[in-house]
Amino acid sequence: MDLNTVVEVRDARDAAPWGPGDAWLGGGTYLFSEPQPHLRRLVDLSRTGWTPAALRPDGSLEIAATCTIAQLSRFAKGLGAAAAPLFEQCCRAFLASFKIWNMATVGGNLCNALPAGPMISLTAALDGRCVLLAQDGAQRGVRVADFVTGAGRKDLAEGELLRSVTLPARALACRTAFRQASLYGLGRSGALVIGALDPLDGSLAVTVTAATVRPVRLWFPLPPGAQELRTALGSAVADDEWYDDIHGLPEWRRHMAFRFAEEIRRELGGAAR
Repeated sequence: MDLNTVVEVRDARDAAPWGPGDAWLGGGTYLFSEPQPHLRRLVDLSRTGWTPAALRPDGSLEIAATCTIAQLSRFAKGLGAAAAPLFEQCCRAFLASFKIWNMATVGGNLCNALPAGPMISLTAALDGRCVLLAQDGAQRGVRVADFVTGAGRKDLAEGELLRSVTLPARALACRTAFRQASLYGLGRSGALVIGALDPLDGSLAVTVTAATVRPVRLWFPLPPGAQELRTALGSAVADDEWYDDIHGLPEWRRHMAFRFAEEIRRELGGAAR
């Protein structure tokens, strides 16, 4: 879609001071999908030269905000970690064409903060941490599970930039389990639940997305019993936090989230024993 209110596109490396009507441009799959009458200038991140994804010396994985879904998928195929299959599962949860895969970015998916965003699911489940850069150069970190605060809402100040997401080495070593449900064969996720079992201490993290307006990550020092899990999930999600749109009623999303969480508890809890 043409953005006929935009009068300038500037390289992020040589942009004038941030002002009203500015927006960061990554892949642009959302920006160009619908009218953006409030925008006047796009600040293009495509020439920043950030490495899409790289392992650090401490074993953690840094994913640049500009990393595309296609780049992440290719990188994960060579990732020698127990959690590697989860990357492809979440990439496939896009149900998008190759054109979207080659343009849509990890950072854009997080910053859109849509409940069904599969990069939110992936990075929240693996205890990811966002690096945010302010206009004055200040840097701060925030967990992905806290970065997305609601449907379309995130902890991002005016002009602030999501630079990258880092996944800790310990999370990459986890055995994972993935469950997803949609009302349609090729529909948007209505419920997506991921389990991550830590092989070092036997702790279990269960992360619910798509069914809720924000990612909900539950951590247990040991795999819980069925009732403990139900109680924890019921307490963590308020009644008005089960998402409601054309892709699923809150009651159905809640049912599927509880069902998938229990399936994952049995799958990974049995592995722990």
